[in-house]
Order: sequence, then structure tokens, then C-alpha cells
Amino acid sequence: MNPKHRDYCQFLIITQTNYTQTYFADHHPEFSHDSINRHLRDSLVSSSMVWSQIKDDIVYSANGYLVFDDSVSDKRYSTKIELVRRQYSGNEHAVIKGIGVVNCLYVNPDTGEYWVIDWRVYNIDADGKSKLDHVREMLDNAIAHKKLPFRTVLMDSWYATKKLMLHIDKAGKIFYCPLKSNRKVDDSGGTKPYQAVSELSWTSQEMDQGKLIKINEFPGDYKVKLFRVVVNSDRTDWVVTNDLSQASTSDTKKKCAVRWKIEQYHREVKQTLGIEKCQCRLARAQKNHIGYAILAWNHLTTLARKMGTNIYALKEKLLSEYMRWELKNPSIAMVWR
Repeated sequence: MNPKHRDYCQFLIITQTNYTQTYFADHHPEFSHDSINRHLRDSLVSSSMVWSQIKDDIVYSANGYLVFDDSVSDKRYSTKIELVRRQYSGNEHAVIKGIGVVNCLYVNPDTGEYWVIDWRVYNIDADGKSKLDHVREMLDNAIAHKKLPFRTVLMDSWYATKKLMLHIDKAGKIFYCPLKSNRKVDDSGGTKPYQAVSELSWTSQEMDQGKLIKINEFPGDYKVKLFRVVVNSDRTDWVVTNDLSQASTSDTKKKCAVRWKIEQYHREVKQTLGIEKCQCRLARAQKNHIGYAILAWNHLTTLARKMGTNIYALKEKLLSEYMRWELKNPSIAMVWR
């Protein structure tokens, strides 16, 4: 008997620490290791499948956000797994060997809920596409194909490029993104040379309301609003937006805080669904495992919201039931002499 899509997702939801095919086969009465391996090798879990499974569960908002960011599945000890390449990991703050996945979240700011609606595996050697290319494609797909209602796009400084920001602007959407501290900008209207954004001087009014700037190499008449956002005592972000009507640093900080929902997703899908734990060598199998983990996360998160809890509690509940049963009917009974 061969497993179905649902069977593999069910395995990821139930298992606690081991996400291998061998472990799956050892604990399932009907699936062999070979049948599971064939399923991962031959199936096609696409981003469109993720969309078809989640689109009816999403609570849409005209003020919705699209949040883009990438994560790296750590494969630093791998020598033969396809798709693995050296790349920067924000989690490790270093370049490691891993599989890069570019993700797109839809966030409803009215409810605070969010869903993974699209994803791409970074494999530039095969498709010639950079992570920026993937973001642009997912954005265009969200507008033209999914026809999502949203107003704002959030992304990290890695994606704060001229080409992408102008593309978002042309699509009629608002962007908020931090600039790297050495990014060259001009706040003098062309009377002074460009300087690093971190070297700008700020009046008290500009601290509260932001300032109009031009980013180096952008079109001559293209201006954006810049805000100095103090995140904590050790970190300051320089955030730009094409919403020139924005006049509040406090509101800008709140909008940018929405971006951290994608970091929460990255943490949850790694810790509870083993997205980076697949040991298969083939690229197709790795992609399918990643897709299944995303499908399982969407389902588990939707269920957790309905139950008024979180996915960590749902996974823990499985262990709690086991503990209750074993304490009542121990499989290994303690003998007291």
C-alpha cells in the first residue's frame, strides 16, 4: 500500500522528534520504507497545492499584508543531498550549507492571523532565479492569479532593492522595508553628497514624523519617506516606505512589527514539523517534504486558532495523552524489592 498526501502530513503532525522515512515505516502498519521513499520521490507537492488547501480558510482584509522572507534548512553535515548550497542564514548569522526556501505570508491586521500562501525553493543553478526573482513572481501571482486583497508589502533589508521596490510601487502597493546602515541616501534635495543612512542628522520633528529622501541610483524624481525606528537599546532600523502620507514613526514601527510573524512561522515549522529534518538525497523528495511541512503547519495553525491554543500545545497534548496512559498502564513496570 502506498501513502497519500494526507498520510505524510499526518506523520509530520504526530511525530515528535524523528522525521525520517525509516521512523515513519517502523511505526505504520501498512507503509514500507520503499513505498514512502517512492512517494516522496515521485509526488509533486507544489506551491499551488498549498494555496488550494488554505485559500478557503483565510480571513481576508482589504488592509492585508504580504510578508516575504527566506529561511535556510540547516544541512551543514550533508555531503550528498541535492539543493544544498552555501548561503547566509539569518538564524545562525553566518553562511552555512542548507536549502533555501523563500516564503510568502498573508497577514490579516484586523485579526492578527496569518497563513503561508506561497513558497519557492532557492535553486539558482537549476532555474537561474535569485531570491529576489522568487519574491517578484510570488507578488505578481498574488495580484494577478490569487487576486488577494492587500495593501502593504513587508520585507527584510535583503530585499530592499531598487528593482523590487519600484516593482511594488508600480503595482500600486505600499512597501515598508529597512535599509542597511551603509545604504547611500540624500535628504538635502541634491545640495549635498549622498551619505550612509546611519550618518544622517535628525531633528526632533523628523524623529517623530520621518523625512523625505532619495535613495542613491533611484530615478531622479523618486522620493521615499525614511523613519528612524529604535527597536531596542542595541538596535536601530532605518525604514523606508513609498507611502509619503505616512507621518508617524510610531505607526511605522507597528507596521514593521507585523513582519516578525514570518519569523514566528520559521521557528514553528522547524521546531514542530521538522521541515529541515528530511534526510532524502533527491531534490524532488526534499521539495516534497518541505511542501508537506508547510501544508501541515497551515492545518495545525488553523486548528489551534479554532481551539484557542497554539501548535506547541497541540503537539504537547499528544505526549500528555501518552503520559497519562503510561502512568496508568505502564509498558515498562517498575519492580520494587
